[in-house]
Amino acid sequence: MTAQQFPLTPQLSVLSEALTDAHARIQKDFISINPVVGINRQMRASGIAADVITIECLVTNKRILVILQDATPNEASYQFGMRDKDPEPEYKKMALADLTTEQLYQWVRDYFQA
Repeated sequence: MTAQQFPLTPQLSVLSEALTDAHARIQKDFISINPVVGINRQMRASGIAADVITIECLVTNKRILVILQDATPNEASYQFGMRDKDPEPEYKKMALADLTTEQLYQWVRDYFQA
């Protein structure tokens, strides 16, 4: 199966909606940031029950990674880093319910501003 053949998990669906809303607000409020959001399902295609969300800023070269693992459906792992560097092995964790549109907006606003 390819990554596209996997249905969206409920967690990914909820986070996708929050990301869409946060992205629209950021584009309206901060023209210079214009984050690029991606959902990578290649881990799932490789047999790992997880999805990776990337939020990147091409201007500052910064990246936020969010990992949703099926084994911990109520939790999100996240990390702030750079686009041109491999992720660190350590991730912070938070309740998925706390990863709201407002939280994502604040992350992007605060971390991506040059």
